[in-house]
Amino acid sequence: MKILTSILIILCVAVGTIFSSILQSFGSEDQYEVRVINGFTNNSSLPLVIWCTSSMEDEIGGRALQEGDDFGWSVRTSFWGPSGNSFFCTMKWDQKRKKFEAFKVSRDVHRCGLYRMCSWLVKEDGFYFSNDEVNWVRDFSWS
Repeated sequence: MKILTSILIILCVAVGTIFSSILQSFGSEDQYEVRVINGFTNNSSLPLVIWCTSSMEDEIGGRALQEGDDFGWSVRTSFWGPSGNSFFCTMKWDQKRKKFEAFKVSRDVHRCGLYRMCSWLVKEDGFYFSNDEVNWVRDFSWS
């Protein structure tokens, strides 16, 4: 009986250790870098104003971006879910205003690529996305 109990304890410890290591690998956090860049040309007198929040109502902050300036933050996600599901930014330039999802877990965990870079270039004709800041694709317009 003592041998059976000892074997059962050893087996439980072994299974627990294996299960724990599997959960740790799934539970590890991934960090994504989100960046919004003012890609306007010749707008030095009128900045692009940005203000961002998470879907959890956390204020990320904002600022007035001059030509070429950027605003960015990090997003941590894990197997169990992100710190916030989505991150929204409101952009304002002259009379134009646009709110958009700068980072959405279900959309961007794959789209942001191997380097986990999610970059937005805001221009006069719309919002461009890139995961390498070399190849930009227009995602949507101001309207």
